[in-house]
Amino acid sequence: MKLVRKDLEKDNAGQVTLIPEEPEDMWHTYNLLQVGDSLRASTIRKVQTESATGSVGSNRIRTTLTLCVEAIDFDSQACQLRVKGTNIQENEYVKMGAYHTIELEPNRQFTLAKKQWDSVVLERIEQACDPAWSADVAAVVMQEGLAHICLVTPSMTLTRAKVEVNIPRKRKGNCSQHDRALERFYEQVVQAIQRHINFEVVKCVLVASPGFVREQFCDYMFQQAVKTDNKLLLENRSKFLQVHSSSGHKYALKEALCDPAVTSRLSDTKAAGEVKALDDFYKMLQHEPDRAFYGLKHVEKANEAMAIDTLLISDELFRHQDVATRARYVKLVDSVRENMGTVRIFSSLHVSGEQLGQLTGVAAILRFPVAELSDQEDESSSEED
Repeated sequence: MKLVRKDLEKDNAGQVTLIPEEPEDMWHTYNLLQVGDSLRASTIRKVQTESATGSVGSNRIRTTLTLCVEAIDFDSQACQLRVKGTNIQENEYVKMGAYHTIELEPNRQFTLAKKQWDSVVLERIEQACDPAWSADVAAVVMQEGLAHICLVTPSMTLTRAKVEVNIPRKRKGNCSQHDRALERFYEQVVQAIQRHINFEVVKCVLVASPGFVREQFCDYMFQQAVKTDNKLLLENRSKFLQVHSSSGHKYALKEALCDPAVTSRLSDTKAAGEVKALDDFYKMLQHEPDRAFYGLKHVEKANEAMAIDTLLISDELFRHQDVATRARYVKLVDSVRENMGTVRIFSSLHVSGEQLGQLTGVAAILRFPVAELSDQEDESSSEED
């Protein structure tokens, strides 16, 4: 993401002009937009024209519109963003108050104006514009006959390809069909890796599977690379890292990212940090439940006691339509930072973010046990009885 201009007033009202450069920047843009904001961007509008003879024709004309945002639609797989709203600025082709949908695209400038730019939104702009945040990881999660090729970016897990091949079972005295099908499966996975993984950007490729599938696959891949003199794979051999996972499905990627060998290799990536934080929370919940809280009310009570060491919060909560609810989450984040706590904002498109979403989207690891809240609830419920 490229920041072209930033004009903010003292009361944090103002506008920002940005150019999204990569597909992932569209996800950042989606998180910046809110209903009620004003968006100015170039768009195409179908305009009806009437000639002197009275015949009516229609032309597609490129024009710049300013919309008051009413609806936002994001397609995570295609990384496309559509913003619907009403025109709020005089335009030669579009009446005031007329509805229009702008499709935001990479490498096309837009200006976003808000009445209130809060700390969470401003931090997201900083992250999106900082190239160090895009230390990317690729993953091949596989089992016999099924493989997912994923890209793990700082803010989302993208499934780039899914390979499925029917593998016949081994028969007594005849394994040729099984072996041929397995070889065909491995070959398709190798092709998908070459097609979808950009080794100039990716610093590590995780190959995760149950059993010995990953070892057999890597042996096959590099044997074929030597035979065919595939320089791309041979030069990047050191980037491949084999780890265990329970299956070849996408959700098993979390286990692969939790592996100590992986976390040391990816210590500077946001994805590994999120997975470790969530793992620490689950361990704390198991061993010291008084130091692991989740749910907004419980976490706010812990924050009042200045007990929060690490706050885990999903970015989905900051897209809440109700301004007061959103402000409540922003206030919580700011308060934890003021009290020298760590805040980790999870992406709802990451496997770790999906899991946090199942825990209400907000959780906290505490510095010291806080048992009073659960005691108070017990007392109040007994009084009601």
